[in-house]
Amino acid sequence: MEIRGKVHEIGDTQQVTDTFKKRDLIIQYAENPQFVEYIRFEATQDRTNIFDNLNVGDEVEVSFNLRGRPWTNKEGVTTYFNSLVAWRVSKVTTTPVDASGQSAPSPQAFDTPPTVDISADEGKDDDLPF
Repeated sequence: MEIRGKVHEIGDTQQVTDTFKKRDLIIQYAENPQFVEYIRFEATQDRTNIFDNLNVGDEVEVSFNLRGRPWTNKEGVTTYFNSLVAWRVSKVTTTPVDASGQSAPSPQAFDTPPTVDISADEGKDDDLPF
């Protein structure tokens, strides 16, 4: 999975146990600019260094895996936890600006198929079985 946003906070590497370390990255995600979300990603073990070249305010694209696991407490109540585990972070380049100061249109990811006018075939029999 991937998501784009702005770096809000970069955590320090935490040595959780002798054999496990992790680091957090908080991204401002504004699919709707009126309701900004702050999403926490974590990197573990040798991937904790993928946040090293980032600065607060950078526009980034985070590639991550969604992980979930249950935990049962002493009373037998099970709780479920989700984690967003980052495995790659890329800085997003800014949109080129043309001579008039306007942002250049971004290229389409795919070509839209041509529109077909089905009304042009009036009077022809429909041979569909339903």
